[in-house]
Amino acid sequence: MDIEKFERDIRSFYKRRKAKSLDKKLTTLSEHIETEWGIARTDLKFAELKAIAEAVLDIETQSLHDEVQDLLAQKEQIERKLEKKALELQNAKYTVFNTIEEDLAQDTPTVQRDLHQIKLQSIDLFDILQEMVESAILTTLEKGHDVEETLKEITKDITYETLNEGVMSTLRIRKIIYTILQSAITVAEATPNGAEEILRGTLKGIRTGLVHAIRDFKQQLQYVPEELKESVIADYGDLGELKQTNLVFSQAIQSLSSTTDKETEALLQKISKDIHLDMDDLILISKETVDVVKDRFNLATKDALVRGSRVLQQSDTAKEAKRMGIQAFSAAKVALDSAFKTAKDKIEKK
Repeated sequence: MDIEKFERDIRSFYKRRKAKSLDKKLTTLSEHIETEWGIARTDLKFAELKAIAEAVLDIETQSLHDEVQDLLAQKEQIERKLEKKALELQNAKYTVFNTIEEDLAQDTPTVQRDLHQIKLQSIDLFDILQEMVESAILTTLEKGHDVEETLKEITKDITYETLNEGVMSTLRIRKIIYTILQSAITVAEATPNGAEEILRGTLKGIRTGLVHAIRDFKQQLQYVPEELKESVIADYGDLGELKQTNLVFSQAIQSLSSTTDKETEALLQKISKDIHLDMDDLILISKETVDVVKDRFNLATKDALVRGSRVLQQSDTAKEAKRMGIQAFSAAKVALDSAFKTAKDKIEKK
């Protein structure tokens, strides 16, 4: 039998049936096949049954299929509009902040620092993270002073604010660690003389930013109202990884180490061992946060914990990322200068 001719015939025949009942149409089709093709229903083979099923299914569901396609097209059109508007919103935020900076922060480092902090909290960082970190590191190297401490301050703030704007899940934590550390490795490999300061400052900053972000999240969970539980917890998985954020951190270092040159790999392993003893805070706060989730929400196997209501949107190009990286250096420098001055004043008073 020519199965293509068979299928074409039954499709044509079935489409012309006027009966409203599916049973009656199938009975009529079965009679037609027996008359036209000499095949009783009990003798139908797999290929013939498949042709019948596909023909009837396509014809009977055609109307619903078309409706679904129309709705999908509308949905995709709305998504494109949303992406466009999200980008316009992000660009508008940049314009507003840039104007505020020009009008209020000229030649005033402390105001520049505070505005930078507000800006970090007000715009979406995730999509410009790599470029922003690279810009901040390069700016720090150009200045050449207190490189390690400055980068620690910068990456602490960037890690904290990027985590704070989205979902507190181990997947997101891992992506942020990877992105920041990969940016630092890229610059370190190109700047061998400053590699240790770059990597040590970056790793210390990531670790401190993680501790602060998870600690704040723990506080949020403790006091969230009963009626807001659903908006705080979503898309659950396994809490095991969140409880061991220190391992996620270490695994990220190990994984990226294997992709670098031998000198950088050895340096990363050395720094990782050096800071291992300082991981107690991260281990403790991660465990405490998971315990709060279990106690507060009675959840033993949940993950993907949603921070706030901010939605990640498409960010602008590397131009704004570079600008923010330079601002990150300036903000960190002001913070360090203030800390050094405070320490010096205390020593002199003694």
